[in-house]
Amino acid sequence: MTNRQRVTREQDPRVRRSLVAALVVCAMLVMAALGVVGLRVQQVHLAYQVERLNRERAEIRTALRQLEVEVATLQAPGRIEPRARQLGLVAPERAQVRLAREYTAAGTGLAAAHRSRVAALPDDALRALTR
Repeated sequence: MTNRQRVTREQDPRVRRSLVAALVVCAMLVMAALGVVGLRVQQVHLAYQVERLNRERAEIRTALRQLEVEVATLQAPGRIEPRARQLGLVAPERAQVRLAREYTAAGTGLAAAHRSRVAALPDDALRALTR
């Protein structure tokens, strides 16, 4: 009589637990590595964006400086005066200048500056101003 019984080993539950724990640890390490790589890729993208924004800011500053120079050139009295003459404008005479009341009432600031100018005017101009 031959015995055809199979020999089976009973599995140790500790081995299965340690295998599952090792797989979980490996999965966590892979996830952590992927997270670090993802953060590094994001950092590179942000560095490129910062560099692009810095270039744009430098270009805008250059354009702003050019515009400020252009505005200063266009506002220069030497440029405005000939253009005003072309348009038929002339400088006002002293009799044509009138001060607003809010500037003549106070004793400091603009009123004082205007009062000193008014004091330098001839008598006929002063009479014209007080009308």
